[in-house]
Amino acid sequence: MKKKPRLGFLGLGWIGTQRMQAVAESGRAEIVALADPSREALKRAAVPQAQRFQSLAPLLKLDLDGLVIATPSALHAEQSIAALEQKIAVFCQKPLGRTAAEVAKIIETARQSDVLLGIDLSYRFTQAVAAICEAANSGALGRLYAANLVFHNAYGPDKKWFYDAPLSGGGCVIDLGTHLVDLALLLMKSPMHGVSSRLFRGGEPIAPAKTRCEVEDFAIARLDFASGATAQIACSWNLNAGQDAVIEASFYGERGGASLRNLKGSFCDFTTELFQGTSRRMLAEPPDAWGPRALLDWVDRLAAGARFDCEVNSAIEVAKVIDAIYQSR
Repeated sequence: MKKKPRLGFLGLGWIGTQRMQAVAESGRAEIVALADPSREALKRAAVPQAQRFQSLAPLLKLDLDGLVIATPSALHAEQSIAALEQKIAVFCQKPLGRTAAEVAKIIETARQSDVLLGIDLSYRFTQAVAAICEAANSGALGRLYAANLVFHNAYGPDKKWFYDAPLSGGGCVIDLGTHLVDLALLLMKSPMHGVSSRLFRGGEPIAPAKTRCEVEDFAIARLDFASGATAQIACSWNLNAGQDAVIEASFYGERGGASLRNLKGSFCDFTTELFQGTSRRMLAEPPDAWGPRALLDWVDRLAAGARFDCEVNSAIEVAKVIDAIYQSR
């Protein structure tokens, strides 16, 4: 029988609390410790058996198998590396780091310590994305040559640190665009050839010298791949979108196309359709409780004794594209 991993949770905002509750309800791990600067957040946490702290340092002194990190982006690198150096496996919210250099340093630490590192790129674990991957891998789409990916959040984040460039690493691109870039690279399976972009704040273009000093709320980018394929990415906060969110990931090949779209402005409910000529066929639709699936997959692998997995290196390529979007003006 597999031993339940002993986990700590660092950061108890909305997403950290949601992930903690999902693990508690699953019964797949033992939650032994929580940490957050907010005493109120610690009091609200419905895990009575867990020890409570206000910083990372006490967690590192416990006999933890894994640490789940859901803190501001600026803290991810330092906190992840501190845990990994203690040979504690890490599951971190995206972005893993604010730059490709930070991401590469974290991954190298995990490799040297030979411990499991996971990233909450949660959309990879939706049935909707799985259906597109299956269609592409089966040959139903043929050679992919174009993609259009969109993520507009009509509300925008509710935490102040998202709007502080040094803390966040950027605006809507690093927040929402990270998911889009990850899906584009996952499906296109080709090295990058070039990136061009335009960033805006309040409807005004951001000057090149102010990139990553100002936090963008609208961005559009074109990714060109070595295969000749191209992808267009658009993301935003607080756009006049007419609904809570607009989320789409469409891929087009010489034999067919496939498109993921959110339903009625939902952040959670998606359909995927297969297009061939003028016909369409449904491949996936709600319900799909995908939110904690990436974390629970990491927990299961940890319980099975998994060590460093080189597939996490794909996060470096995603971060390089994000860097290029900010630098290619």
